[in-house]
Amino acid sequence: MILKTNTFKVLKILTFLSFVTFFLSGCNGKMPGGNAREFPADPKKRVEQNLAEGRGFTLNKTFGNTGGTFEFASSNELWRASLDVISFMPLSSVNYSGGIIITDWYFDEKNPNESIKISIRFLTNEVRSDALDIKVFKKTCLNDLMNCKISQKQNSLNNEIKKEILKKASIYKNQEIEKNKKARKKSN
Repeated sequence: MILKTNTFKVLKILTFLSFVTFFLSGCNGKMPGGNAREFPADPKKRVEQNLAEGRGFTLNKTFGNTGGTFEFASSNELWRASLDVISFMPLSSVNYSGGIIITDWYFDEKNPNESIKISIRFLTNEVRSDALDIKVFKKTCLNDLMNCKISQKQNSLNNEIKKEILKKASIYKNQEIEKNKKARKKSN
């Protein structure tokens, strides 16, 4: 019994030592890191140097993308057009990174017991008909504002809003294209 226990302990020690020897055999005797004088202090230059020397990788080149394109609200035609089209309504939630605009309840003075709320979700930044998911909600209240019924409306208002947004977005897109053409002509 004592012999089996000692043999098991020896096997555990030998296994541990073989793993340590295996992992350390790949080391060249240097600790990780390097001489600070050999590397630039600026992180961007350090990254460039590491990539030039083959010590790093980027996924952009792997997948054929040479650089990132970042769309911001001021340069996104759909976003600007959407905000322009619903500018008469108060906004409840606007999240560009999440790709959603939600208005607050809006009512017409002629019919104060009915109000609408619009939700615009962006499925892509490209100006095309399937880029937007627009939902219109209608709230109908009885005489007091406590008894209200909310329902999602599937009517022509969804299509009208989408059509207006796409019209404005295409105008903005064309203006941007013309602006870029003029800038290129000036630089040549």
